[in-house]
Amino acid sequence: MKILIRLPNWLGDVVMSTAFINAVKQVYPDAVIDIIIKKELSGIASLIPGLHVIHPFAKQEYKNLTGVFRFGKKLRSEKYDLFFNLPSSLSSMVMAWATNAKKRIGFSKEGGYFLLTNSYKKAKNIHRVDEYISLLHQFTDKNISSGPVALNIAQPVQRNNKVIINFNSEAESRRMPVDKAKAIINLLTNTFPVTTFTFIGSQKEAAFIEQIIEGAENKSRIENTAGKTDLIGLCSIMAASKAVLTTDSGPAHLANSVGTPTIVLFGAGNEYNTAPFNKQDLSVIRYGKLSCEPCAKNTCELYGIPKCMQMINELTIIEALNVYLLHA
Repeated sequence: MKILIRLPNWLGDVVMSTAFINAVKQVYPDAVIDIIIKKELSGIASLIPGLHVIHPFAKQEYKNLTGVFRFGKKLRSEKYDLFFNLPSSLSSMVMAWATNAKKRIGFSKEGGYFLLTNSYKKAKNIHRVDEYISLLHQFTDKNISSGPVALNIAQPVQRNNKVIINFNSEAESRRMPVDKAKAIINLLTNTFPVTTFTFIGSQKEAAFIEQIIEGAENKSRIENTAGKTDLIGLCSIMAASKAVLTTDSGPAHLANSVGTPTIVLFGAGNEYNTAPFNKQDLSVIRYGKLSCEPCAKNTCELYGIPKCMQMINELTIIEALNVYLLHA
């Protein structure tokens, strides 16, 4: 049997989908499993064990629904038996249809369900990992437990004395405001005098991080590595660190998937749906006293800046980090 899985488009969702891939392997142990993944994220696929062929997809190369269809049609020669569609967008359903896979399985959403042979309702009020698993459960009618989310990276024998910091997010409502970020980093460097704090991010986020570091105390123990690592390198950096302090974003899931203690600062996002899945060495912090929390919007329409992020208690962050840095 040949199975093709269309992975989601966001880094955190791709990481969470590893539990789905593992579940598919359990249900179909003799199957050949291929994936389609957003080209910008394709590096991470090498850390997902058990895959046969990785098909990178770039919207820039295959524009609009016509391009999506052309990409899917290229895969017809593979003669897939099953196509699992995780994104549930119309374009991904067109891609599934174009492959001519015998069974095309996905969630019924955005009017494209007729392009699937088997469409199912997405379960509400459960974690995204469980949402993905529910698709497999509804198709096979088998009870499948959600295993851990994991990327296959060799753990270092001994962790270094660094804390990784990610205050970035694609959504403004999940990004740490600059003034708040400055206050947090100053408190961290003064509280933990022998620890190095390493900021991560993409190239386009480097200027935002420089704003935070500018004028900071104890700058000799602050690093800005934004734009200097690829996804595999980022996973290696995280795996070697003492802990990761991060906003609700893709890097939070990366850190959690490689077993690094992870502290996640939540603003607009709903932690019951999108928090890192593995509960061991995970701390979720939110302010939790605003009536609008969580709003799940990308911008804060009430306050202009995300007040839910601005009001997080810095001492709560210190207490959470202290568990992992006490013997640093």
